Amino acid sequence: MPLKAPADLSSDEEDLRGTHYLIDGRPRLSFGSNDYLGLSQHPAVIAAAQQAAARYGVGATASPLVCGHSPAHEALETELAALVGLPRALYFYAGYAANVGIIPALVGKGDAVFSDALNHACLIDGIRLSRAELHVVPHADLAALAQALQASTARRKLVVTDAVFSMDGNVANVPALMALCERYDAWLMIDDAHGFGVLGEHGEGTLSYHGMAGREGVAPAWQGRMDRLIYMATLGKAAGVAGAFVAGEPSMVEWVLQKARTYMFATATPAMIAEALRASVRVMQEEGGRRDHLRALQARLREGVAKAGLPWQLMPSDTAIQPLIIGSNEDALAVMAKLDAQGVWVPAIRPPTVPEGTARLRISLSAAHTLEQVDQLCRALAQAVV
Repeated sequence: MPLKAPADLSSDEEDLRGTHYLIDGRPRLSFGSNDYLGLSQHPAVIAAAQQAAARYGVGATASPLVCGHSPAHEALETELAALVGLPRALYFYAGYAANVGIIPALVGKGDAVFSDALNHACLIDGIRLSRAELHVVPHADLAALAQALQASTARRKLVVTDAVFSMDGNVANVPALMALCERYDAWLMIDDAHGFGVLGEHGEGTLSYHGMAGREGVAPAWQGRMDRLIYMATLGKAAGVAGAFVAGEPSMVEWVLQKARTYMFATATPAMIAEALRASVRVMQEEGGRRDHLRALQARLREGVAKAGLPWQLMPSDTAIQPLIIGSNEDALAVMAKLDAQGVWVPAIRPPTVPEGTARLRISLSAAHTLEQVDQLCRALAQAVV
């Protein structure tokens, strides 16, 4: 079913921007996007892109290491590093490209990678490309991870995890993971795709959520340990634009810059995207009410689902990702279809993306949603039971 993008909407359809799509010519209230703060449609972000296009043009024309790295990219990297409280950042054109470039840059044959069983596909593919020895650890099982790390005789060890798991919405125990990495002399790489912008007082992400680092820098308790950290986050979700970045110790970031093939051999992102992201990062910090509203939406959804007496349950989640476990693939698709018939779009997620028997509706909330729209979703779910 073709989606109609906002640029294709006529003037009388502008109310469809952000939380609605046109599918086969019919509007749907969408709970499927990762635009967690609603910044993809923010006037300041759009204006920044327009002004930058007029200044820089619409293409970067070359790899960052040739002549595609502009003052806009440089400024963005400095501002991203400052926001997450780490010394240096490097911007990639896409999150998938970042992860499949970073991991092979850091480890290879003779090394070992310890990967959470529910990690995103781009982390898995990055590990495969590295040719390091892979150890898949049961989800969030710190004891199993400790045992695997202790048993490993690899020359280098890298623990890799999502910071917020994209299909479950739960947050990784980063302090405990860091402690294990310190004990067993390993690096820790976290993918904060779904935490950056959403978690933390100013949207700094999962490190701030755990009290480890943020705009004021690294917390005293964690100083001296951050040289083990490789922090990655994407910018096409809560930031509302496109791309990703890696941040951490300057020597690590410089190594990635010199070694990551997806950075070296791809045309850089246009400077207009970098300027749009700079505006987005400013809005993210200045408009904290967006995160407050997102939390209110989460509470409203959980209250509405509980009152509706549904035969399905929401998984525990403090994030914008609110998975409703249905069970079988057939039932998940049937519920999705019933919601669609009521004008509500929620994607059904099935194996192999999630484990067998846990097919679900991945309800994705955005600060662009209203409380009334969440109520509409809850009513539609109640009708879907019939």
